[in-house]
Amino acid sequence: MYNINEYTKIIRERLSDYRFYHSLCVAESAKQLAHRYGADEEKAEVAGILHDIMKESSLEEQLEIIEKAGMMITELEKNSKKFYHQISGAAYAKVMLGIEDGEILDAIRYHTTGRADMTLMDEIVYLADFISADRDYKDVDIMRKKVDESKEEGLLYATGYTIKSVVKKGKVLHPDTVNAYNWLINKYFNK
Repeated sequence: MYNINEYTKIIRERLSDYRFYHSLCVAESAKQLAHRYGADEEKAEVAGILHDIMKESSLEEQLEIIEKAGMMITELEKNSKKFYHQISGAAYAKVMLGIEDGEILDAIRYHTTGRADMTLMDEIVYLADFISADRDYKDVDIMRKKVDESKEEGLLYATGYTIKSVVKKGKVLHPDTVNAYNWLINKYFNK
């Protein structure tokens, strides 16, 4: 139903070598996680390959595609440009590629921040972005181990890691990430 080869050609033209390779790695990780957790592997691969499609685009282009898609952007997001690419990525997939599947669009839309009530597809792409083969940040081995232990442990570690990292840098923390963390605690760990 989806043309991964075509999407790969499109991102090759839009992204640097580094970001292109990262996208390939996330797509592969997402496909593997989808297989492991019983989700649609093709949808996971599509969301993975497209998750950063707008990452290196100008802010003007990103805002234009968000507007064209009729998507909302909060005041916090307007003032913190690092959140644009997940919103504009979902907008690009919808407007330019004709993808209408909400699971794919939401997985792209929330791959950086997470959110409360994440779907399985949201969780898969969120984790795939953290553990893809190209990643080499300080705690990546711990992160991969947590994901191997369980999806829930991986999600909790990932959101906690993000919160600590953002706070340490003195940057804006998206409320979706805080909501994701609280939702994860209540859903999986407060029993």
